[in-house]
Amino acid sequence: MLRLPATSTGARLKASAPTLVACSLHSPPSIAGSSRILDLAAPQPSTRQHVGLVWRQRPSVHRRLGRLQVSTQAAPAAARSQLYASVEPGKPQPLGPSKTEQGVNFALFSRHAKSAKLCLFNEDAQQLDEIDCQRTGDVFHVELVGLPGAGVRYGFKVAGDGGWEAGHRWAPGRVLLDPYAPLVSGRRKFGQRDAVEQFKGRDGSLFLGAYDFDSAPYDWGPGYRRPGHSLKDLVIYEVPVRCFTADPSSGLPAEQRGTFAGLAAKAPYLASLGVNAVELLPVFEWDELEFRRTPNPRDHMTNVWGYSHINFFAPMSRLAAANGAAGAGPEAVAREFKDMVKALHAHGIEVILDVVYNHTAEADDKDPYTLSFRGVDNKTYYMIDPGSYVQLVNWSGCGNTVNANHPTVTQLIVDSLVRWVEEYHVDGFRFDLASCLCRDERGHPMSAPPLIRSISKHPLLSQVKLIAEPWDIGMYQVGSFPNWDVWAEWNGRYRDDLRSFIKGDAGMKRAFATRLAGSADLYNNHNRRPYHSINFITAHDGFSMYDLVSYNSKRNDANGEGNRDGTNDNFSWNCGAEGPSSDPGVGALRQRQIRNFLVALMMSQGTPMIVSGDEVGKSHGGNNNWYGHDTAMAHLQWNDGDPQRDALLRFTSELIKFRREHPALGREHFLSPGDITWHEDNWQNDESRFLAFTLHHRDAGDVYAAFNAHSFAVAATLPRPPPGRKWARLVDTNLPPPKDFTPGGNAGVDPVYSLQAYSSIILIAKPL
Repeated sequence: MLRLPATSTGARLKASAPTLVACSLHSPPSIAGSSRILDLAAPQPSTRQHVGLVWRQRPSVHRRLGRLQVSTQAAPAAARSQLYASVEPGKPQPLGPSKTEQGVNFALFSRHAKSAKLCLFNEDAQQLDEIDCQRTGDVFHVELVGLPGAGVRYGFKVAGDGGWEAGHRWAPGRVLLDPYAPLVSGRRKFGQRDAVEQFKGRDGSLFLGAYDFDSAPYDWGPGYRRPGHSLKDLVIYEVPVRCFTADPSSGLPAEQRGTFAGLAAKAPYLASLGVNAVELLPVFEWDELEFRRTPNPRDHMTNVWGYSHINFFAPMSRLAAANGAAGAGPEAVAREFKDMVKALHAHGIEVILDVVYNHTAEADDKDPYTLSFRGVDNKTYYMIDPGSYVQLVNWSGCGNTVNANHPTVTQLIVDSLVRWVEEYHVDGFRFDLASCLCRDERGHPMSAPPLIRSISKHPLLSQVKLIAEPWDIGMYQVGSFPNWDVWAEWNGRYRDDLRSFIKGDAGMKRAFATRLAGSADLYNNHNRRPYHSINFITAHDGFSMYDLVSYNSKRNDANGEGNRDGTNDNFSWNCGAEGPSSDPGVGALRQRQIRNFLVALMMSQGTPMIVSGDEVGKSHGGNNNWYGHDTAMAHLQWNDGDPQRDALLRFTSELIKFRREHPALGREHFLSPGDITWHEDNWQNDESRFLAFTLHHRDAGDVYAAFNAHSFAVAATLPRPPPGRKWARLVDTNLPPPKDFTPGGNAGVDPVYSLQAYSSIILIAKPL
């Protein structure tokens, strides 16, 4: 039995200063290469020490003047000696926590650190222990024998030599989140501070890693299968999880609003709308209260978009209804996320994640927020410029840029993506500011970036949907993103050209036709296809569809930055009045323009994407950068029974279903002369704002479409329909609902069709 001298009982020792305690040695035990924590014979005060008994196969250690060398280290007041049985050196692979035969192994990469300590916590974020890690190469590691396989929270304290001038940002007293933490524990409720996060002003909040090796494998069900849609067949619905159901009008129980469970509950709605893929705004763990650490112009904001990750592996814990239940935690969050995926898949809806690997929430050198990567190894995880005082390179526009093509960081990102596919069954990814991922450690563009190549050649990742947002604040790679013929792209030129034509800008007809036909000028090279163009009119970032036709200028004053944030290049038109208007003529024109945009989107070759709320005319009050408002400005309102809302929802749903059902749309190959006829002999006239064409399909019948962006009516002479068929009106955006869309087409139309100002039509060739 070991007994501490009376003079040390209850004393608090500094963890960094081991103390030798004299003990009698009766007979050397046959223990080699082990280190274990011994329980004390009698209860000790809350400040008791942990006694580490260290044995080595060296006589000088086993026997030193008949005494045993014992090192003691201070432990936090809440320490529990029974948390684990003993400490082993562990192994450097795999990174993060991993289950072993005896317990749990922890491994942390840090090339530049000199020491790392593993810190253990309980579920209420009370620290229980602190253990030194051993080092092998660039990895610190330790194994805890007998440590539970779930219910433990952990972090690391990392220290190193050198400071700012050397590119390091050590925070040796701060508990850091493991970059490989599979789950994350933080505050319990979205947007509400609590004791668990231990908020400390500028230092911010505490986020801890968690894991779950004890739960049985998730039961996906005997009849479960992934939808497996081809990219060419997708209609994508971009949606922020929080904002989709947070409003009481969603009709969900309060605890489900704004959660993964809430989105799952709306799977029937999404299926009825006709979309077959959701693109979720970021769902990796982020700090929604990041702007509220110190007084600043944005300290009233709550981040509802999530483009500010602190971890790449864990689903956002506060987007789960389960997180509010007694005893629930990150483990329950993971199950709820899988429940959501399972529910969406059951309705034939794929799940694509918007992933942010280009920057993190740790901000810049002016206002740093040290949570994880920055304090673990700043020089590895971020691009830095050693010649600049503010050293963090900022191609993301968010304060830092992840050093994505460093081999260790590349592997981290690939491992993250694989986990989301294998563990959570997601169907693809949209990469935010993907051009950042095409830069070297100093920010210089790379023609064949290792990360993008690794993903493109990966046996698993190359088979899921890969979508790039092909720009950052210094590069614009639409049509030229390094793609290995497997990456699709958000087509920013499609967005701008369609906005310009529909609102009536001069000289846009040729560009409009090119975009409708699949943007062959951008994507008809190597083995790329029309569906590699993700076509969109609106996205989360910018005006909603309703605001696009209601505002000439952004209205971002509520963001606290003097209306300076958000893009100024909106290509919008307010239809004659800025903002809300009671003028019936203005209102009718706006409704036509929204429908015109939707018609153009669904008639285009390529993969269409719409944004949550556009199907019901959601407005953000002219704010084109509404990321920080957890209010009605951002939340979708589910006001069933509003005639205008219901009419637009019906129109959108019918149009999406027509798009998915007619084989002349969404083709696999670029259009040949036999696939399309342009009814146009006025290409060189920049004042012409009328365009008509026919898509040919032998079996399903032809489809005729015409767009009139003039301020006056145009008489369109219709082409002769195929033999045995007649033209029937499917869509006329000038007609009032429900005539604006006639399922199956009407009885027929005259040979000359009068297209009213700012309107569009779709005709189908029906059998006689």
